[in-house]
Amino acid sequence: MVNQLLVILVNSVLGTGKATARNNYAYSCPFCHHHKPKLEVNLTENREGKNPWHCWACDVRGTTINSLFKQIKVSPEKFSELGSLVKSSKSINQTKTPFTIALPNEFISVSNADLNDIMAKHAIAYLKRRNVSKYDILKYNIGYCDKGLYKNMIIIPTYNKEGKLNYFTARSFEKDPYIKYRNPSISRDIIPNEHLINWNLPIILCEGLFDAVSIKRNVIPLLGKNIQSSLMKKIVTSQVDKIYIALDKDAMKQALRFCEMLLAEGKEVYLVDLQDKDPSEMGFKNFTKLIQTTVPLTYYDLMERKLA
Repeated sequence: MVNQLLVILVNSVLGTGKATARNNYAYSCPFCHHHKPKLEVNLTENREGKNPWHCWACDVRGTTINSLFKQIKVSPEKFSELGSLVKSSKSINQTKTPFTIALPNEFISVSNADLNDIMAKHAIAYLKRRNVSKYDILKYNIGYCDKGLYKNMIIIPTYNKEGKLNYFTARSFEKDPYIKYRNPSISRDIIPNEHLINWNLPIILCEGLFDAVSIKRNVIPLLGKNIQSSLMKKIVTSQVDKIYIALDKDAMKQALRFCEMLLAEGKEVYLVDLQDKDPSEMGFKNFTKLIQTTVPLTYYDLMERKLA
């Protein structure tokens, strides 16, 4: 049987894979970049304790996931996680650099901004249009930058369970921005805002930080459309039994895959129909009403949706 945590880890490196025969998963090849998923990785160890992988297009191959990760130069964090999941994985002899991230030097907290400053006015006006309240600004330490790399951008930080910064999202508040989003070039394999999460209560998974701000309660943004391996591992091993998945319509394929994985782990899963809107558009009250009428997903419902 395939270890789902290993599937999540490999997916986080290679992108979403497609299950094929004999516990193989097919991926887009990072070596030849063939337009079809030609790289097959066996995610169960054979009798020799190996996980063979092979691209049917460029013929690159290996016998362990460790060798695959080494060739595509994944982060030390990924190697460390692989070592806990696969017996044949060897420790990688690399000098680890401390994982550090800091808010931009130009970061200005909106709660401490000079209300007579024109940039502060523009930032606050944008947040009001996104229905972000004063309480939300304080809760999430929302700020902005008036110069530098993140000039004219709203900054929403996220923090780990100890309350230490682990990521941030920057979103332009200009009317027609040349660049809408600019995020730090670091791993997203984190649990955003875990310091706000109660793992004994139902949790909600959404896509972005603005969605999380709108949903407000026990919500974790994926910072995209995929569940990172560290988050999935935490969900699987936690006491939480009810999980609401609220992804945009264009991420339905990913959402159904997450539902299937979580149902297999014995979780009670709710697939929230966002009706072509995202939570930040719907607002807290409308979103809350929607999840209150959402019923648990069954395997039959799941199969129907996958075939639709």
